[in-house]
Formats: sequence, structure tokens, C-alpha cells
Amino acid sequence: MSAAPAVLNVSAYLFTALTDAAQLRGPLRERAVAAGLKGTIILAEEGINLFLAGAAESLRAYLDELRADPRFAPLRATESWSSAQPFRKMLVKLKREIIRMDRPTIRPAEGRAPVVSPETLRRWLDQGHDDAGREVVMLDTRNAFEVDDGAFEGALDWRLERFTQFPDAVAAHRGELRNKTVISYCTGGIRCEKAALVLREEGVEAWQLDGGILGWFAAQGQAHYRGDCFVFDERVAVDSALAPATEA
Repeated sequence: MSAAPAVLNVSAYLFTALTDAAQLRGPLRERAVAAGLKGTIILAEEGINLFLAGAAESLRAYLDELRADPRFAPLRATESWSSAQPFRKMLVKLKREIIRMDRPTIRPAEGRAPVVSPETLRRWLDQGHDDAGREVVMLDTRNAFEVDDGAFEGALDWRLERFTQFPDAVAAHRGELRNKTVISYCTGGIRCEKAALVLREEGVEAWQLDGGILGWFAAQGQAHYRGDCFVFDERVAVDSALAPATEA
């Protein structure tokens, strides 16, 4: 019998202008280490992306302290639990983008694509169309090896090897997406943010799934989804209850 989950895991990101990302790196790591946390924080001029795990009280306090900075005030975290610490180190990295696309004109902090909530999307999928009667197409924006662990039923999978291929894939497939309501989705929402903007630049009626797959699992469980969700830590994947798929 496995031990009761004792480690809180959080996934969060926010597109927000950071002109001082390099200066934030040291203090954010020091505070995380002092709180006994492990995981990865990515900082870039366009925002923050983080995956952290530790004792619930310490981790939530860390996020609250982070939100005290007005730039991070809207930061929302998806929580899940595991019986063991899924990270080995505490890393804070500086990168050009918090999720690499190599498309500088795509700036979610300056304006997001429309968002669809899990509740609204559930209704659309249940009825087979959106509220205007248009066909709903689920578009997976993740890499192929991630999709192989699980995906929405009937979702488009362009077998991407890396996210930087997504804009070219949209250009190649945009004709197939015309006059349809396209829902871009990913693990926690960060890739869908940029993906939806690229789709709309190409004239596609695109929405992003708020909170990604993890947000869907938290709100709707297994509905319209088959398999697990790949995550980039030692859990490997989580199930629809947001529990490590490898744990008994």
C-alpha cells in the first residue's frame, strides 16, 4: 500500500514583462531553497514558468510572496500531489522565452487569444458543436512523445518534434481548419497561449483551453480524454485525478 500523498506539486506560468529577469534569478532561488522546495523556474523577458514541489504550507507561502510583486499578482497555480519529491534540484534558469517558439511577434502579454473554460468546452464537446453550431476541433500543440501518453478524443496531432515547428505546421494545415472552432491545448496552458495567437494570425477561429490538460483534469476529470498527461519530472505522467500515473 502506497503512502498518503505528502508532497504538493504546482505548475504555473504568466506572460508578463520582466526587464529585470537576471536580477530576480538569485533571490527567487534563495527563497525557494530556504523553503525546502525543488523544481524549476524559468525566467525570460516575456514572463515566468515554474514547476515546484515541496511541503504544502511552504510552497503556498512561496507563491503568495511571489504574487506580492504586482507583475506576478495574477499568477494561478495548478496543484497536484505525490508521495515523493519528483524533482532532484532547485533550478532557476534564464532563457529568451519561457516557452520557445522563435516567433518574436507573438507576445501574449500584449493581448491573449480568446480563452474557453473547461466547463464551456465540456458542453461543446458533449453537444458536438459550439454555441454557434460550428464544428469543434481539438488541436494538440505538444510534442509527439507527449501526445503518446494521452490526448483528447479525436484531437489533431501533427507529430511535432518541437514547439518551434508549430507555426509552419499551421501554415501547412490552415485550409483544413477554416470555418471551424479550433481549441488549442497543451499540458498547463503555456504553449496553447502562443499557439492560439499563431492560429489567429493565420485566419483560424482559435481559442485556448484555460489551464490546459491539467486544468481540464481538475475540473472535468477523464471526460473526452484518453490516457494520462505527460509531465516533465520524475512522475513521468499524471492521471485524470492529477495523481502520478506510475504510483500504485
